[in-house]
Amino acid sequence: MPAPERIPPRRMSVTALELITKGELTVRGRIREASNAVLHCAVSYEGEEALCVYKPVAGEQPLWDFPDGTLAQREVAAYEISEATGWGLVPPTVLRDGPYGEGMCQLWIEADDSDTAPQLLALVEEEEPADGWKAIGFAEVGEGRTALLVHADDPRLRRLAVLDAVINNGDRKGGHLLPETGGRLYAIDHGVTFNVDDKLRTLLWGWAGEPLPAEAVTVLDRLAGELAEGTPLATRLAELITPAETDAVRTRVQELRRTGLHPKPSGQWPAIPWPPV
Repeated sequence: MPAPERIPPRRMSVTALELITKGELTVRGRIREASNAVLHCAVSYEGEEALCVYKPVAGEQPLWDFPDGTLAQREVAAYEISEATGWGLVPPTVLRDGPYGEGMCQLWIEADDSDTAPQLLALVEEEEPADGWKAIGFAEVGEGRTALLVHADDPRLRRLAVLDAVINNGDRKGGHLLPETGGRLYAIDHGVTFNVDDKLRTLLWGWAGEPLPAEAVTVLDRLAGELAEGTPLATRLAELITPAETDAVRTRVQELRRTGLHPKPSGQWPAIPWPPV
């Protein structure tokens, strides 16, 4: 598929959520690297236009540990939790009808891939990470050699590590990190989230076992209240995931508040996704 056409950002008279919820979807191509059907689309509404990603439920591949036809709902639930934290780490995401039936529609984020963009992940020859970096683990790089995989000690990534722990993200890869020009970080691909079992697999283990920053503690305290029975967030999650999965979100938030620590790998599930990017 050719590189997606860029639509210059401009001030819109409708919100991004209104645009992707009510707008007309026009499929422009398929992102073939994805394991499920991921369609690159234009969306237009009341004279406004943007690019988006549309993942129809009909194009989902069955997974042994997730019920059929629920990955799109999980992507939307991840957006709802992200918004509740106030961090806005997940692009605007909705569940809607489209050219191939119901599916997830998410605003397209143009990542900053310039040479001046801050580096978030790296492979280094040293045994220990340099200042400003956190170690993930050693990786084979060919010919019997290994290198240390590291991620930036970046507060944006640290927020994302907390969000992933809350939603139990089973697939946080490097390619899911989209830094925008201007410094904002978005994260995408949240289909394998919210399982009741500990499925956390991520490249952001650098803070494992360390105390949560004060900001995260404040956010988790507020999130616990917003997840209470009968609240708008709990009502919305009930439309997207199962009652047991919603209870598991509450349990994970309470456990993070109780320990005050970033979680460590469980040892019962591969800690790092493959491939990592």
